Amino acid sequence: MSKATNAPARKRRHKKLYDEAKGFRGARKNIWRVARNAVFKARQHSFADRRRQRRTIKRLWIVRINAACRSFGLPYNRFIEGLHKAGVEIDRRALAEMAVASPESIRSLVAVAQNALGPR
Repeated sequence: MSKATNAPARKRRHKKLYDEAKGFRGARKNIWRVARNAVFKARQHSFADRRRQRRTIKRLWIVRINAACRSFGLPYNRFIEGLHKAGVEIDRRALAEMAVASPESIRSLVAVAQNALGPR
């Protein structure tokens, strides 16, 4: 009588991991113990890098907004403060798209922000 194994399930589990390790170099793609660690670490990096990517994109938006509103004589921090005081609720993503696509709309928002800030 032979010993019962769980070979089909084990093969599926290993295949799933090898598929995830596809493209890795050396033993990381085809040796179970090494591939398992490599895939685990890759998942950690992808989780962290999704957050890092969001931060980077937000920084790019801020740079674009700053460049646009400085060209009309108001730095970014004063621009945002003025919009806040004026009660204009528009997110940085939309502001950045406006800065690239239609600088004239930024000019009108700069005027609104300056009016809300008052004379200085």
